Amino acid sequence: MKKIFTLALFNLGLLSLLAQTEKETNLIADGNELHQEEAYSQAEAEYRKALSINSINLKAQHNLGNSLYRSKDYDQANQRYFETQKNSLKKEDKHLAFHNMGNGFMQQKDYEKAVEAYKNALRNNPTDEETRYNYALAKELLEKQKQEEEKQDQDQDQDQQDQQDQKDDQENKEDDSEGDKKEKPSDDGEEGDEKEDKKDQEEKDEKGEDDKKKDDPKKPKEDKKEGDQKQPPPPRKPGQISPEQVKSLLEAMNQQEKNVQDKVNAEKVQGVPVKTKKDW
Repeated sequence: MKKIFTLALFNLGLLSLLAQTEKETNLIADGNELHQEEAYSQAEAEYRKALSINSINLKAQHNLGNSLYRSKDYDQANQRYFETQKNSLKKEDKHLAFHNMGNGFMQQKDYEKAVEAYKNALRNNPTDEETRYNYALAKELLEKQKQEEEKQDQDQDQDQQDQQDQKDDQENKEDDSEGDKKEKPSDDGEEGDEKEDKKDQEEKDEKGEDDKKKDDPKKPKEDKKEGDQKQPPPPRKPGQISPEQVKSLLEAMNQQEKNVQDKVNAEKVQGVPVKTKKDW
């Protein structure tokens, strides 16, 4: 009795699995019909229903990727293709998934990733001429893209250099203008210098006229007016005796001579002859 019950449960599970598989198959079939009718959004919905029953259904994943590709959702499409090749054991399925991934990257103009995708597709099926053609085209477009990017970088660098050169030229012009302003005197300064030079010239002319009057013997000398102050005596040279000192010295000598003479006279009165002698 126990064996019969176990067998009944196994059969029930098998029937349920077969029912789910049939439902998946029907949903995928409906999705395919909608895809053929270009009703991509509705087809996408049917494929998702199939995946909700079995998330690793390779047909549902791959066909969902195709519907997303037709809807131009290339990122989501490539994600589905990637899941397909990862979960598949057949090289044929992997080749088809990588081929379609390459097509998605080509639509996004990501030629570098497209080259890698087509290369992986050829590893799984080297005889597919369509994949080989797409691979060669992706390589050519990638090379052209790199050349354009290099040219664009060079043009951008040149533009930046031109802008820097213009900026440097402008700064140099401003510096030169500032230097000219500093070196060039103002009009007021020129007038002030001219007035000062004129004044100095007039003073020199007046002084020259005075010197001519003094040196000209034909012209009478002016009398000194009363009250004019006497000019101070010129300074003495080092070691020179002043007139006051000479006068004092003479007075001292005369006084000494007088004293000697008085002494001699006194001695004469006493009757003692004395020969007079000067002490200086």
